[in-house]
Amino acid sequence: MAAKLAGGGGGRYSLGANSEINVTPFVDILLVLLIIFMVAVPMATVAIKVDLPPAVPPPPNAPKPKEPVFISIQQSGALYVADKQTSLDNLQFDLEAKFVANDQPGPKDDQRIMVRADADVTYADFMGVLNALQTAGWYKVGLINEDIH
Repeated sequence: MAAKLAGGGGGRYSLGANSEINVTPFVDILLVLLIIFMVAVPMATVAIKVDLPPAVPPPPNAPKPKEPVFISIQQSGALYVADKQTSLDNLQFDLEAKFVANDQPGPKDDQRIMVRADADVTYADFMGVLNALQTAGWYKVGLINEDIH
């Protein structure tokens, strides 16, 4: 609480109430908060590159996108390319054969791969498949997620 020390009437020791607000503590708090937000905001931004499709629709005579090849990983560790069981060592060869069978033998940049896995698949098995795909040259890999209700 503030008091008026000079002026005004009254006795020598009578202090009148000061009706002015002291804004110095308020400004100090605002400056501290400003500094905190200036430091925290750059850390909140994450630099993950997301490859999104263009916002404009394709022209009506544009070719339809090629069908993806699905890779399934089961809880037991079994690995499937479409409906054919494979192993991690043969994954590249089975994928290339599947793309040739689908009449998509083009470069790996044009080929679409979708990976789906059971909920209880170990992280090592899942990342082993993704690392094998990346080592073989497939960088555009989609992950299939199902809603859990």
